[in-house]
Amino acid sequence: MNWNNVSPAVYEQHRKRMIRKQIQKRGIHDQVVLDAMLNIPRHLFMRSDMRSKSYHDRAAPIDCQQTISQPYIVALMTELLELESQSKVLEIGTGSGYQTAVLAEIVDKVYTVEIIQKLADGALELLSSLGYKNIESKIGNGYHGWEDHAPYDRIIVTAAPPAIPNMLIDQLSVDGRLVIPVGKVDQDLMLVTKTIGGVERRVISGVRFVLMASPLG
Repeated sequence: MNWNNVSPAVYEQHRKRMIRKQIQKRGIHDQVVLDAMLNIPRHLFMRSDMRSKSYHDRAAPIDCQQTISQPYIVALMTELLELESQSKVLEIGTGSGYQTAVLAEIVDKVYTVEIIQKLADGALELLSSLGYKNIESKIGNGYHGWEDHAPYDRIIVTAAPPAIPNMLIDQLSVDGRLVIPVGKVDQDLMLVTKTIGGVERRVISGVRFVLMASPLG
């Protein structure tokens, strides 16, 4: 089968199966997240030679030695954010743009930062072609966040630093939530919540992400 010529209806059936068997079956029940992922043609965010694996529950390579996260992890991280339509969201690591699209389906405004120009350009072109008008982006090092629009209600990071960057915590609003993979080899997905009383950190699960660029970059 030439997956680059498959009809949208066939891809939609694969998305429905992905959501039912890979996401809901593993405990993701936030209907807003499920609806967002059903609406998004994940295959368009894949390399053409990887289209046949678009709805498999695994990460896949994209350009510039980066990856698109597996659907379950995208769903889990998005659900952990507990998004509302008015949530101001910062995404660190635009990558393919798939996670960006999931966020943009749910909230009114997404700010996204990508360090690799080629990835940012490709993602934004695709996102624009799909009709997303609520995304603002910039090229920059994710360790620095995006101070111009801080504070953020929610922050999501799609590459793993060795430790949680203090600048991201600083840019998180009180009652805000940060979801981030942390570690070099053995990585943990962490949920950080910021309250008037301080910052709480909780390990959610083990994960495997590409490493975040150096804070000196």
